[in-house]
Amino acid sequence: MGKIIAEITMSLDGFTAGPDVTNKDPMGINGESLHDWMFAKATATDKAMLAELIGNTGAVVLGHRTYSVGMDPWGGVSPFKAAAFVLCHKVPAKPVSGFEYVTGGIDEALMKARKAADQKNIWVMGGANVIQQYLKAGLIEEFRLHIAPMLLMRGTRLFDNVGSDPAQRVKESVTETPGAVHMLFRIKK
Repeated sequence: MGKIIAEITMSLDGFTAGPDVTNKDPMGINGESLHDWMFAKATATDKAMLAELIGNTGAVVLGHRTYSVGMDPWGGVSPFKAAAFVLCHKVPAKPVSGFEYVTGGIDEALMKARKAADQKNIWVMGGANVIQQYLKAGLIEEFRLHIAPMLLMRGTRLFDNVGSDPAQRVKESVTETPGAVHMLFRIKK
């Protein structure tokens, strides 16, 4: 059976997006630079990490905000090769092919993702609020955190609202590339 993996990039000061997130600027002011390690500064090591993540993913869980601001840049088509589940309060008026909308919360999304993923991993990709919910509920088994060498100073913080019980983490690996420090942690229950 696959693992439940949280994977996200944040700045040195703990932000996963800059301020003023809009459809025109889906990562907020200066937020796109967080992902330079995936695009502008991608090395063979970075590309291999992404290929492994994507190749072993059977389902993706994302929040409505990530879905909504991503739709314009994504051209209205799901970019995921795996089933994608959007956590939302209500189903959008114009559903997009490749996405399933879940209004029953993180447990319902996880149940659907497990069924779709079969034996592959479930990638909880964010945004920060979705990862916070899964961390607080103790449902994340592996955490892949990419630290971009930049300061955003404001925006969306990753580790707000995760509860007061620290998770037991076991460091698996740390890899440095020009665009990020990539950390992999296993979370013990």
